[in-house]
Amino acid sequence: MTATTQQPRQNGQEQLLTPGEVAALFRVDPKTVTRWATAGRIGSIRTPGGHRRFRESEVRTLLAELTNDVNRSA
Repeated sequence: MTATTQQPRQNGQEQLLTPGEVAALFRVDPKTVTRWATAGRIGSIRTPGGHRRFRESEVRTLLAELTNDVNRSA
């Protein structure tokens, strides 16, 4: 299973990820990703149906920050 199963957008809009895709990148449960969004740790967008989507650039930035923090403390 890959974390980015959606095709890149052709009209220049940013790629949006589902909670499951974000969870796969961080190796956590999708519910954890939803809790992070509720707590304001990561921004999310709501679809017209009420589902959460996450900007790929923001997710990758947070992942890089957390990875760097772990590497520095090791």
